[in-house]
Amino acid sequence: MTTHGGFEPVFCTIVPPHVLDKLAQHEDPALSGPARETLERDAYERTHRRLTTVLGAPALAAPTATDKPQRTIYDAKHKQDLPGKKVRAEGSDPGRDATVNRAYAGLGATFELYLNAFNRHSIDGEGLPLNASVHYDVKYDNAFWNGEQMVFGDGDGELFLDFTIPVDVIGHELTHGVTQYTANLTYFGQSGALNESISDVFGSLIKQYSLGQTAAEADWLIGAGLLAPRVSGVALRSMKAPGTAYDDTALGKDPQPATMDGFVKTGRDNGGVHLNSGIPNHAFYLVADALGGHAWEKAGQIWYDVLTGGELKKDALFTDFATLTVAAAKTRFGDGGEELQAVQKAWEQVGVPTS
Repeated sequence: MTTHGGFEPVFCTIVPPHVLDKLAQHEDPALSGPARETLERDAYERTHRRLTTVLGAPALAAPTATDKPQRTIYDAKHKQDLPGKKVRAEGSDPGRDATVNRAYAGLGATFELYLNAFNRHSIDGEGLPLNASVHYDVKYDNAFWNGEQMVFGDGDGELFLDFTIPVDVIGHELTHGVTQYTANLTYFGQSGALNESISDVFGSLIKQYSLGQTAAEADWLIGAGLLAPRVSGVALRSMKAPGTAYDDTALGKDPQPATMDGFVKTGRDNGGVHLNSGIPNHAFYLVADALGGHAWEKAGQIWYDVLTGGELKKDALFTDFATLTVAAAKTRFGDGGEELQAVQKAWEQVGVPTS
């Protein structure tokens, strides 16, 4: 297990603050109310996460690295106390609650991708139990990893549906845990955008793996199926075409840039971590598209090698990460292969130098 200076788990949500900020100003209280309450709850959880980091999380029994996940699903019953009532344990049969069943399946899909593609046993590499709480709060418009477990809201039903619907959302949030236990990227600026992008990359790979899709067959969307029918959009983000996931009167227009020409300089959202992640996201898509086949086998392996290799610094810039992907492609696939050429060309296309 590779770490850099100790764990610094952060509070990470799938719906970016800039989306909720815009909704909170909407004149329709059916839209602005849930957004404001979600922002308030996120702020509380973020502060709680920092306190837990300082004071220390409760001690857990030492996990056992096996080839089987250890999943537990809890029902928060629309309250804010975590984890809630235990409703499904590892190996138990599906119940009547589709949300519980989706959460259980999504944890399993994440475990399977990391085990079978990268020989990683759970998100910490040592068999960490995977816990999740569903039905969190009332009309809560988010899902998050809090450094210890997954939490899913049911959505407001107006703009967002149940957050367990897209398996890539589950994979995205759990991958924040993988990053926490490996490169531990600082959640600010370009390193924070890399943190977000890595979660999008592996969230997408988890969906592709569970569906048996090739890079050409994948939609490369993050959160497809999450937006309610009234929303003009297809997902929260697009890796294939950043900036095109939605264009809606309530949500606004997807602001993600695809290249460094559109890099956003801002002090909000931890320096634009959910915005500028579109740039490394697009680079990964370009690599996967150029190489074809199953994206986790080559492009995903290169990204995983960098994340876990021990050379990626906590405060890495895009160019640092890009340079390491070039080195990883050489190490794993050789100097003259299509893999190296695809990686170099992709970063060139998004405007990130690799030396």
